Amino acid sequence: MDEHKPEIKGLPENAYSELKPGEEYKPVMSPQKVYPEVNLRSVLLGLLMAVIFSAAAAYLGLKIGQVFEAAIPIAIIAVGLSAASKRKNALGENVIIQSIGASSGVIVAGAIFTLPALYILNLEAHFYQVFLSSLLGGFLGILFLIPFRKYFVSDMHGKYPFPEATATTEVLVSGEKGGSQARLLLVAGLIGGIYDFIIATFGWWSEVFTTRVIPAGEMIADKFKIVFKMNVGAAVMGLGYIIGLKYAAIITAGSFVGWYVIIPVISHFAEGQTLAVGANVTALISQMSPEEIFRNYVRHIGIGGIAMAGIIGIIRSSGIIKSAFGLAVKELSGKQAVSANNKRTQRDLPMKIILGGILLTTVVIFVFFMFGVVNNLSQALIALAIVMVIAFLFTTVAANAIAIVGTNPVSGMTLMTLIITSLVLVWAGLSGTAGMVAALIIGGVVCTALSMAGGFITDLKIGYWLGSSPYKQQTWKFMGTLVSAATVGGVIMILNETYGFTGENALVAPQANAMAAVIEPMMSGKAAPWMLYAAGAFLSLILTMIGVPALAFALGMFIPLELNTPLLVGGIIAWVVTTRSKDAKLNQARKERGTLIASGFIAGGALMGVVSAMLKFGGINYVNAEWFESNAAEALALLMFAVICGYVIWESLRAKPETEA
Repeated sequence: MDEHKPEIKGLPENAYSELKPGEEYKPVMSPQKVYPEVNLRSVLLGLLMAVIFSAAAAYLGLKIGQVFEAAIPIAIIAVGLSAASKRKNALGENVIIQSIGASSGVIVAGAIFTLPALYILNLEAHFYQVFLSSLLGGFLGILFLIPFRKYFVSDMHGKYPFPEATATTEVLVSGEKGGSQARLLLVAGLIGGIYDFIIATFGWWSEVFTTRVIPAGEMIADKFKIVFKMNVGAAVMGLGYIIGLKYAAIITAGSFVGWYVIIPVISHFAEGQTLAVGANVTALISQMSPEEIFRNYVRHIGIGGIAMAGIIGIIRSSGIIKSAFGLAVKELSGKQAVSANNKRTQRDLPMKIILGGILLTTVVIFVFFMFGVVNNLSQALIALAIVMVIAFLFTTVAANAIAIVGTNPVSGMTLMTLIITSLVLVWAGLSGTAGMVAALIIGGVVCTALSMAGGFITDLKIGYWLGSSPYKQQTWKFMGTLVSAATVGGVIMILNETYGFTGENALVAPQANAMAAVIEPMMSGKAAPWMLYAAGAFLSLILTMIGVPALAFALGMFIPLELNTPLLVGGIIAWVVTTRSKDAKLNQARKERGTLIASGFIAGGALMGVVSAMLKFGGINYVNAEWFESNAAEALALLMFAVICGYVIWESLRAKPETEA
């Protein structure tokens, strides 16, 4: 057999199972051979994917609060391009393309969860601040994670499921055998993209269906503060399919508790009570709409729940942090066995380069804080200390979360960072608008570092299973981070100019609004809603005690109802198509086909959303506002949503175990 042509039959039998004592994992590509990985094609395609998916993920994340993981769509596109060009033995190249391109989703998550809060609070925000906080945070996440790679991907092999890495790896392996899945992804992307583009650009039907469409629903909403709302976008429903019924149901349960229990109870028992809603402005709580009660009460309970869920995650991961730190010390001291490093598949960037990179990044962060944020030596040093300590401690928490459930609780950990940062900066004499800017940029650096750590461990696990060279993935991840940071900075500014993040028809930017809600009172000397935060924190504790994922539930309480209900619909569709047959292989084939369709909806919808935003930014908008907000448009929206859901079910059920595509 040609040394450059591995015989691709699928993953080894022990790919997902724990190794026996003394047993060594044998990846798809032999460690004793050299394969094409880094070349002009793989690097340029990876960077192109980083640009495209950074723009798409930023739009979708700011719209619904969920950043879709780009790894699977990028992997499918990579293998599709390989098949179209009849390029043989492209497995190593495709891993690099996916790894570079996947920088997009993690950088976007770090940026959009925090930095739009600068615009929300009407603070002065510059492109270089958004760019540098994303870039430097991404670099920190890479550098802090590399010493822990062997622990997570090798030492703990078979003990962590790595759900996203599993799906992406299977796509890459199957792609090496043909890549026919790319056609289905393209068709689904076109359908989902055109569907969402019609809504955003032409407004042929409403984007949100509500029970206010009928007189009885309007009366119930006004009198009892009960209303049902659902976004009818293809991308949001597709995201629900990939999340699955379990987590979609938990997220929606949190939303239902907020909207159908807490909001009516508050309205009922707050008769005659007022709430300060602005400077010298009060409003009767009982006369507020359900949406207003949600913004002023339920959302803060969700914030407290998210923060406590992050604390619980750290406590549960304390043993892993200690073990991983010990491994890093061994690496740095040279006590690690040298023989392992001789193998291509076990070679990381040298620890001296890692240490030098951390020191250099630290210096650049200090200069950035000193001259671009706080302009005060002691405060810049305090800000630097906060970033380095919290980013390091939470790195393994983020990686552990991704390894186990595929979900990174970065928003909760970032909320904690902002609270700590605000308290420390106020103590150091920095408050008001300057303090808000400093705290949010610090939070942006930390958030991006944690997001990168969680996402990068997925790339490295994929490389471990397939037999790519870790040091090559690590080296080029920096370039992907640079391109993604520049892209997301520009997209955030365009979306702010086009839609904004507050007010009617604005992008919801839920995490950034949460950050703004937390930081504004702390930096302005106002009373923060501590009792509501405490209520959410205790709720997370109770949920954890009874075995319910607290972070998912709390996110449901925080994200608006209309963005959670389609997640449940997508989860139900996933359950339907995977349980109709008694044949397990057929159900699995249907699930995988549905995942491809949902990924196409997400990628297509998000990309066309960016195109629509750019058209609106250029003054091109064909939406008739009167029709778009009419009851007839809402009724049509529900019908079109039923059609798109029916397509997913029909297309998924066409799957056959032999073809899977």
